[in-house]
Amino acid sequence: MERRAFLGAVAGGLLAAPLGAEAQQAGKVYRIGFLRGGPPPESYLDAFQQGLRERGYVYGQNVVVELRATDGSVDQLPQLAEELLRSKVDVILASAGPAALAARKATTSVPIVFVGVVDPVGVGLVPSLGRPGGNITGLATNSEDFAGKRLELLKAIVPSLKRVAVLWHPANLTNPIQLKGAQVAARTLGVRLEPVSIQGPNDFESAGKAVRGADGLLFLESPLFTTHRARLAELAGKSRLSAIYGQREYVEVGGLMSYGPQFYDLYRRAALHVDKILKGAKPANLPVEQPTKFEFVINLKTAKALGLTIPPGVLARADEVIE
Repeated sequence: MERRAFLGAVAGGLLAAPLGAEAQQAGKVYRIGFLRGGPPPESYLDAFQQGLRERGYVYGQNVVVELRATDGSVDQLPQLAEELLRSKVDVILASAGPAALAARKATTSVPIVFVGVVDPVGVGLVPSLGRPGGNITGLATNSEDFAGKRLELLKAIVPSLKRVAVLWHPANLTNPIQLKGAQVAARTLGVRLEPVSIQGPNDFESAGKAVRGADGLLFLESPLFTTHRARLAELAGKSRLSAIYGQREYVEVGGLMSYGPQFYDLYRRAALHVDKILKGAKPANLPVEQPTKFEFVINLKTAKALGLTIPPGVLARADEVIE
């Protein structure tokens, strides 16, 4: 389990910007808790740092950010949420659904900003996106809406696609919602999904055996998977399967391709939500936002290793090609 304050050591001089004119009381040091069911990729931390800098925050002068993260499991999240509350944080940044649910259960008074939650209304975080109410708001990623696009992209590079193995994490309460969206899209595309349940890292080896014989591989979004993304990308490669993910971080470590929201933008925008709350805004009055930037990333080196030729039309649609 990783427990450490960050931004000072990670950002170094990058936070040494002049204090913004709108900064809160002189001498006040705000404490932001960052809660996640798995160590967040560095790009997420970088983005949140950037958002704080844009609002004039300087580490150690007017803000301290504490990270509490598990190894990808969700069982310890309630304990870590309580730990952040005991440290007297002013706001909690909850990364992904499991962390947001744990934070929401732990407090109804300390403000919470969530990032990357699939269907926050469906999982019970907020009654509506426009009027979140209570002490919580944030940025959603309705991944069930992206399932069809991901399956469409898989079919574009594997025209014979009929059977798609789906790795999902049942302990993540947003995964059933994502799986349902994928099943709806699969029926439209004439593809049969074969869900493979993953409870933890010990299941990865058996999952590798379970996906054999499929034509493609779809990963649902879960901090557990993101934490072990390099291992899972390797699993897909060993299985000789074309795989698609929801985040570019998988492609950067050898995954074939990804399509989804630009998470860097989401975490940068989350810092702006936090800033509004520290300046007195109520989460109840801040509508939950949706992604505005999306990206499609392809790893050509992985495609070559799989013996795949990416059609020119698909390459032309990519926002970035890793060679």
